[in-house]
Amino acid sequence: MGEIIRFAPKSERERARLVREARAIYDSVFPPSECACDQPDNACASHMRVDADIDHGDGGAS
Repeated sequence: MGEIIRFAPKSERERARLVREARAIYDSVFPPSECACDQPDNACASHMRVDADIDHGDGGAS
C-alpha cells in the first residue's frame, strides 16, 4: 500500500524508450571515460550523463 501509480500516455513511453535507445547507441560510440581533471572537485564536461528529458506534465514544451 502507499504506492502511487502514474499512468503515462503511449507517446510518452515511446519517447522515453527512444531516448534510452539513443543514449545506449551514443554510449557505445563514445564510451564514458574517467575525468582527467587536475583537481577532484572540478567539474568535467568531457562526457556527462544526463537523465532523459521527459515531460512530467508541467505543460512546458521541450
